[in-house]
Amino acid sequence: MRGPGGGTPLRRLVVLRHAKSAWPDGVPDHERPLAPRGRRDAPAAGRALAETGSVPDLALCSTAVRARRTWELAAAEWDTPPPVRFDPRLYGADVPEILDVVHETPADVETLLLVGHNPGLEELVLDLAGDGLDDALDEVRLKFPTSAVAVLAWYGPDWRALTPGTALLTSMTVPRGEKPHPRKS
Repeated sequence: MRGPGGGTPLRRLVVLRHAKSAWPDGVPDHERPLAPRGRRDAPAAGRALAETGSVPDLALCSTAVRARRTWELAAAEWDTPPPVRFDPRLYGADVPEILDVVHETPADVETLLLVGHNPGLEELVLDLAGDGLDDALDEVRLKFPTSAVAVLAWYGPDWRALTPGTALLTSMTVPRGEKPHPRKS
């Protein structure tokens, strides 16, 4: 989709916080796996992206196990998953570090998925959003929980043009998978 006058394309940055992780004893933070809830919620996030037409052209994902597994489970819900780049700079990154990675995105990518961690992702969404639809900004300010999905839209010639205050936060959702039903004896 092109902007006003047919110029610059509409771009979307889809921000997905990794699903709920486990805290096993003796496991380094980078290697923490998803918890059972995370294994349910990550596919729900993938389904939600497909239902809203937000399947990306490219995904950028932290190298942490919980982020990689979130990506795998979400992408498995799509007919044709996009290419993914696992970038160690996204693990524990702050807003300037995340933006450095995003700014390297090729100009032909119109929808980019970013899979990573808080507090960096929450702060990124709040920094980039000059405005938001409905109460999406208030929701992010309140909490950006695991499996949260924020969609930011903006017009720009390339990804280097994405700077604080230039995007519209079009939605913020927290997809959840179904809890297992207790077995009756």
